[in-house]
Amino acid sequence: MKFIILLCLNFVLLPNSGISGTILTKTELLKKTNECVRESQKKGCKKLILHMEKMQIVEFERNRFKCQTSILGLQTELIEGYFFNKVPKMLNVISIPYVIKNC
Repeated sequence: MKFIILLCLNFVLLPNSGISGTILTKTELLKKTNECVRESQKKGCKKLILHMEKMQIVEFERNRFKCQTSILGLQTELIEGYFFNKVPKMLNVISIPYVIKNC
């Protein structure tokens, strides 16, 4: 099932290659995550969630599963805040230290 999802992402979201567009660095990812949590920018958060999906694919292809899982956790927390409209102060982003440690 996971393989099918990765194939769909490669062909739908990431045209012309396995990975296209810019992939955020760890520093940029953390900065944008903090901005998204603090300012609750719906459009920026949605774009960040899609960037995280690309980053997960890159880390998967590099067999860096701890990093991929850490990014997935962070992405999950952002999705939770985005779709469930949590107040930014109430959104406790616990995955950031794991992204710092594992990526």
